[in-house]
Amino acid sequence: MKNLRQIMLLVMAVATVSLTSCSKDDDGGSGGGAAQGTIVAKVDGTSVTTIEMATFAHLVSGNLQIQGNTGGTSSKAFVITIIGFDGVGTYPIGGGANIFNIAAYVETEVDLSNPTQPDVTTWQAPYDDTEVGEIKISEITSTHIIGTFKYKAKTEGENYKDITEGSFNIELQEL
Repeated sequence: MKNLRQIMLLVMAVATVSLTSCSKDDDGGSGGGAAQGTIVAKVDGTSVTTIEMATFAHLVSGNLQIQGNTGGTSSKAFVITIIGFDGVGTYPIGGGANIFNIAAYVETEVDLSNPTQPDVTTWQAPYDDTEVGEIKISEITSTHIIGTFKYKAKTEGENYKDITEGSFNIELQEL
């Protein structure tokens, strides 16, 4: 009887450890907090949210493009591209010659007295062969995609932007 009790205690202990140590595979992350139809992120600590009518995701021949814009004459935009997209998971931005995922942050200023000559500045990632960020796809259906992102981007000069706490919750169109 004593041995049976010890065996039962051992089984219960192993079961407890097993159940508490299991976790959901979160390789694709939590999905962030973007409202439906938007992309949100902090750009050098300042929150930026795109508008639904100017935010979309397209999946074309295994390549995913996510894009969103804040609209207006002083707009901000995010453009994220994953080449060889294959579903939920983490996709690095940069990290060598074999990584083709890219992200950009764009600011556009339009002077209404001269609207044909907007001032456009683009920060691009990656900008060298190091890994400068990641995109995590946490959920994808035939009509919707949810995920998070972060990256450091650079202009042609030495001007950098830190894009942090990024998330998206967007309608997906397969073309």
